[in-house]
Amino acid sequence: MKPEPQRALSRLAAWFSSVDLRLLLTALVLLAGVWVFLALAYEVSIGGSPSFDEKVLRNLRQPGDPSDAWGPEWLEEVGRDLTALGGAAALLLVTAAVAGYFVLTRSYRALLLLVVATSGGLLLTVLLKAVYDRPRPSVVPHLAPVYTASFPSAHSMLSAVVYLTLGELLARQVKERRLRIYFVSIAILLSFLVGVSRLYMGVHYPTDVLAGWSVGLAWALLCGLVARRLQRRGAVERPPPT
Repeated sequence: MKPEPQRALSRLAAWFSSVDLRLLLTALVLLAGVWVFLALAYEVSIGGSPSFDEKVLRNLRQPGDPSDAWGPEWLEEVGRDLTALGGAAALLLVTAAVAGYFVLTRSYRALLLLVVATSGGLLLTVLLKAVYDRPRPSVVPHLAPVYTASFPSAHSMLSAVVYLTLGELLARQVKERRLRIYFVSIAILLSFLVGVSRLYMGVHYPTDVLAGWSVGLAWALLCGLVARRLQRRGAVERPPPT
């Protein structure tokens, strides 16, 4: 018989060989996103982190003139263009374009998953804003119009939900690894730029954006796990063989 340490190592090696490490990593990141959001939500609910939030927003404005954003004048226009990528109209157009692709390729179950993921993310955003009802920043003038509560950032959250979900679904439709990496990388970049632009516009605190990113990432990963589970059961179209 093997000594006890060798048997323990053999069991550990057998466990690692049977575990889907990608699935495990995805689940860990999902849980981390939820934990970050809950931590930020707690800080907001007790009125914490105002000095950090306000300091970041002030540093993005010209010294002595909080109405003037940092950098040249054209950078403000870039900020407005980027923040529009997280608006309802832009996200709806992008989602509709990808939905059209799924219709043309007859990937109807992937289309249904896309609709459920994006509409569910929208409902979750509305619910969280209603629960926390945080006022918008008043430390600097806003450079973009606002209509709802501040926490979490809807632009940051919905851009993460929509772009990451689209990137994941599109990546599952191709077989080349470089194309999969490309789709997911573009989705991450767009979500990041939208969140940063909300800070630059002065319409969100940094904690709003971080919370939006974290819960949006968690929702997108959850939808990705569901898609993978359904693919294995044959309920969603499988990607082409690699």
